[in-house]
Amino acid sequence: MNPFTPFESSIVLLPVDNVDTDQIIPARFLKTTTKEGLGKAVFSDWRYDAAGQPRPDFALNQPSAQGAQVLVAGDNFGCGSSREHAPWALTDFGLRAVVSTSFADIFFGNALKNGLLPIKVSPEVHASLLVAGSGARVKVDLEAQTLTLPDGTLTQFPVDAFSKRCLLLGVDELGYLEQFAEEIAQYEVGHKAPYDTRTV
Repeated sequence: MNPFTPFESSIVLLPVDNVDTDQIIPARFLKTTTKEGLGKAVFSDWRYDAAGQPRPDFALNQPSAQGAQVLVAGDNFGCGSSREHAPWALTDFGLRAVVSTSFADIFFGNALKNGLLPIKVSPEVHASLLVAGSGARVKVDLEAQTLTLPDGTLTQFPVDAFSKRCLLLGVDELGYLEQFAEEIAQYEVGHKAPYDTRTV
């Protein structure tokens, strides 16, 4: 992952409640163990028709969605099964943040671990983004935990301190621990387990 830095982006609206992970990335695409290429399959059943052609009326296929890094979703986004492929697919598509009034707990955690920032906002803030429409621009500052709305209004969003630190550093949980490899090795040298002389 790259370090999470402040950015400005247009938004794309998908104000559908209870979008589950099988809609984000259908089960038939879960055979892969790599993150690359999953962006082509994100919302596949909604983005493409039976012939595999893009549906022009779907939000992510519209011109205003091109280059957008922020998805404004409906309530309870990411419910359903606990597949990490969902945030993988969203980030591979180019999204860096998803804004909603609420997220499914497992998806919320998986997103933070995989470089996708879930931004929880009030219903009032969410409504103002829907009014602004796809293509409106926002600013996201993880360090300050602020979302700047199209009208310039700042709103705060919650994120736990450890996840925030990992995102800012651009590391996952293992990468965070690896930063302390030398200290861990020194500790292990000085704290070897005593030899167990008991017979089995």
